Amino acid sequence: MKPIKAVAVLSAALTALASGASIAQSNYPSRPVRLVVPSSPGGGTDILTRIITPRFSERLGQTVIVDNRPGAGTMIGNDVVAKSAPDGYALLMGLSTLAILPAMHKQMPYDAIRDLAPITQTVSAPNILVVHPSLPVKSVKELIAFARKRPGELNFASAGLGTNPHLSMELFLNLAQLKMVHIAYKGSGPALVDLVSGQVVVMTSTMLSGLPHVRSGRLRGLGVTGAKRVSVLPDLPTVAEAGLPGYEAVQWYGLFAPAKTPKDIIAKLHSAMVGVLETDAIKKRFAADGADLGGNTPEEFARFLHSETGKWGEVVRAAGIKPR
Repeated sequence: MKPIKAVAVLSAALTALASGASIAQSNYPSRPVRLVVPSSPGGGTDILTRIITPRFSERLGQTVIVDNRPGAGTMIGNDVVAKSAPDGYALLMGLSTLAILPAMHKQMPYDAIRDLAPITQTVSAPNILVVHPSLPVKSVKELIAFARKRPGELNFASAGLGTNPHLSMELFLNLAQLKMVHIAYKGSGPALVDLVSGQVVVMTSTMLSGLPHVRSGRLRGLGVTGAKRVSVLPDLPTVAEAGLPGYEAVQWYGLFAPAKTPKDIIAKLHSAMVGVLETDAIKKRFAADGADLGGNTPEEFARFLHSETGKWGEVVRAAGIKPR
């Protein structure tokens, strides 16, 4: 084959491949989409994902399958998506843990900033500082006084090492100068089961998963971890105003795709998710849980992830937690 003809054939082949890829992207999604939840069923991430998913599926015009992949403080599920093909068929409902884990581990199987493409923040909400009713405390000040007299005797639950509920408690303990034993679980769901049964006595639970237990009386709420009170629990003070000035910790969730996912697919996913968040039914549903809805751009969400990574890195170092 002559050189000129060979170049022409190669050029035609590359054009055909590019055209085929473009058509595939324009038809996206042409098959079911997998949405990975990196925590166990029953936790806050799982609950909000299952609330959002049916409407997200409708707007994409394709089935969206929720795939729970708990473990390693959400690293297992995060890694599944970080290493998936960048074609829009494997997505992640990520959470605050993405910004915390880098400070907790010397080596990570993925780099959230390098290997994941932020699409939009979906929901943010404070946690609730809750205790088992058997604990003889009814306020933040009483908990601090009670724990201070019993250093290392009380245990607290979390959704896993390096998760937001874990670091929210570490921040609490650091500011209050307390010592408690950390019991890590594979998600908020199993942690709450043991907290309700009295196996552990303290936890900063996500609003979505902890609120029903507070309302039922199975757990006692002492304060919300955000900067302001929430309308669904107007009489419950913030932890800061209830006895620990300067304390604030908020849990956030957001949609991610693997890095290098085509921009037009990212744009379609962003449009679909923002459309879901703007519906009245979703607004009312999350307002009832004391949560705020997101909807920022991919660029804004990326900047937010950078900022959060720096913030929680400082908390880990201040708490004296050594990277594993």
